[in-house]
Amino acid sequence: MLRFLPLLVALALSIYCVVDCVQSDDSQVRGLPKLIWVFVILLFPFAGSIAWLVAGRPRTTRPPRRQMPRGPDDDPDFLKGL
Repeated sequence: MLRFLPLLVALALSIYCVVDCVQSDDSQVRGLPKLIWVFVILLFPFAGSIAWLVAGRPRTTRPPRRQMPRGPDDDPDFLKGL
C-alpha cells in the first residue's frame, strides 16, 4: 500500500492542476498558453503540476484590508459622538 502512495499523490495533484488550469481565465494564465499547460501537466504529472502551481497559475488579488481602530480615541465615529 505504501508503494502506491507517490502514484496516488501525483495523480491527485495532476487532476487538481488540470481542473484548475481549465477553469482559469485565458488572459490571466502566466507563462504559456492554457492548452500547453494542460499538456505539460499531463505529460509530466508531478513536475508539470508543480510548475503550474509556481509559474502558471493566475495570481490572486486580495481585497485591501480595512484597518480597525486600536482604541476609542482612534475611532472617528466614536470621536464624533463626543
